Amino acid sequence: MQILIKNAQIVNEGKIYKSDVLIEDEIIKEIAAEITIEAEQIIDAKGLYLLPGVIDDQVHFREPGLTHKANIYSESRAAVSGGITSFMEMPNTNPQTLTQELLEDKYQIASETSIANYSFFMGVSNDNLEEVLKTDPKTVGAIKIFMGSSTGNMLVDNKSVLEEIFSKSPMLIAVHCEDEQTIQKNTIKAKKKFGEDVPIAEHPNIRSAEACYKSSSMAVELAKKHNARLHVFHLSTEKEIALFDNTLPLEEKRITAEVCIHHLWFSDRDYDEKGVLIKWNPAVKKESDKNALFQALLDGKLDVIASDHAPHTLEEKLNTYFKAPSGGPLVQHALPAMLAFANQGKISLEKVVEKMCHNPAICFRVENRGFIREGYFADLVLVDLNKPWEVNKENILYKCGWSPFEGETFNAKITHTFVNGHIAYKHGKFDESKNGMRLTFDR
Repeated sequence: MQILIKNAQIVNEGKIYKSDVLIEDEIIKEIAAEITIEAEQIIDAKGLYLLPGVIDDQVHFREPGLTHKANIYSESRAAVSGGITSFMEMPNTNPQTLTQELLEDKYQIASETSIANYSFFMGVSNDNLEEVLKTDPKTVGAIKIFMGSSTGNMLVDNKSVLEEIFSKSPMLIAVHCEDEQTIQKNTIKAKKKFGEDVPIAEHPNIRSAEACYKSSSMAVELAKKHNARLHVFHLSTEKEIALFDNTLPLEEKRITAEVCIHHLWFSDRDYDEKGVLIKWNPAVKKESDKNALFQALLDGKLDVIASDHAPHTLEEKLNTYFKAPSGGPLVQHALPAMLAFANQGKISLEKVVEKMCHNPAICFRVENRGFIREGYFADLVLVDLNKPWEVNKENILYKCGWSPFEGETFNAKITHTFVNGHIAYKHGKFDESKNGMRLTFDR
């Protein structure tokens, strides 16, 4: 099967240029200014921009066990409609992914239902080190440590266990950093002041900058001590930026960091309007934090943009502060949100592609994805940068049926998404005749 994309403006590896792209089966066969072959399908992409498929290194798709909120099929479908062709999913499902057998169970579900390419992280607890060390670096994206509160027994607060993992694991170690003792202390303080009726605006004071820095600085210290490969998820504070540097090429960094869409888009000014809908862990914090994070992204101290897609039902979310769960759905709108920033002149298209496509592939050493290169898998996205659309209930594809972006008008619309050369999404319609593939890693 051959598909020829003609006249596209390719955004790739720091450049924008007009070119044709020939896809043969799953692979990018040729990239050239003029390709004249008679392919089975020809797409005239004049006026459209061709990007590598986005690799989202942090999602919660809720399967198994929490499928009333979401499942791998529904959320991979939403992801593909938003230009995300590969995802890496977190282990705090039910049951938690704390054994190799449970990890493979998730891969099996995805092989049967995922529209996008997939990987799943191995979870860490205070007592499953033996299982963690069995993880295959070539077929699993990373191990995940919640150095902050999580569901069940996934909070890893035993320093000796952390030392063991950082000293022995050959895997990339991905961490959620918030210090639990600090959070509990702040919670008691808030309850003394407000009782059970704590306003949502207190969330960044409870899950404070201090809580984030105390935990992330410990993770960085452990990584440096043991020369471990560390990736710190969803930075939310200006203070934490100082822990990371931009003096080395990304390929040589042992310690990397990411920022999520919501920490670039929202600030504490939005709690009045959005309320618990923007309750995330770590919390959305000050406007100054948001601005500093954006600058650190541009400066190269923050390497990756992710979604931390974490859906809950509206019934669950629209609750009092302590009862409303943290997290929100984002995979369908992550790339459009970043393209909106590009439209505003805050970031270049090339930089968006670098942070959402190239750098996740480099950080995790994903094989043959994340770039538009001959011989790579044809994970591609065609975007119309001048096709405004409004986020509303009718076009939201998340199983939970809502978005923190409802009412927002984005300037850019995804027209086509190719997953392994297959046109999985085209002008609002899906072709689900082929599933995604398991990601592999060059380690």
